Amino acid sequence: MIPPGFAKAWEAAWNSHDLDRILSHYDDGVVFRSAKAVATVGTGIIHGKTNLRDYWARALERQPDLRFRVNQIFEGHDMLVITYSNHARRSAAETLLFDDAGLVIQASACHADDGTWT
Repeated sequence: MIPPGFAKAWEAAWNSHDLDRILSHYDDGVVFRSAKAVATVGTGIIHGKTNLRDYWARALERQPDLRFRVNQIFEGHDMLVITYSNHARRSAAETLLFDDAGLVIQASACHADDGTWT
């Protein structure tokens, strides 16, 4: 089940840089995939909210000006794809799979292949 207004809440949480607020959208057992995670935590697949917190804390430290703007939302069965751009106008997309409680249980981040994301 996708919570109403999820994409706006997701964007606002990220723009707050409040990790508790960001992670409130995710199940404790979430699996997150991102090629960007490899340089920070040594793997592109992160298991669990605790490990995801560690990764995102490091990422936010490196990018204190990080801001997201949602561009488009695609809705599927218990899933969303959110396309967005960051403060530097770089594009990305997240595919989010939800459980019956409305929490994200799987997430995958894909970034534009422009060689500029860090």
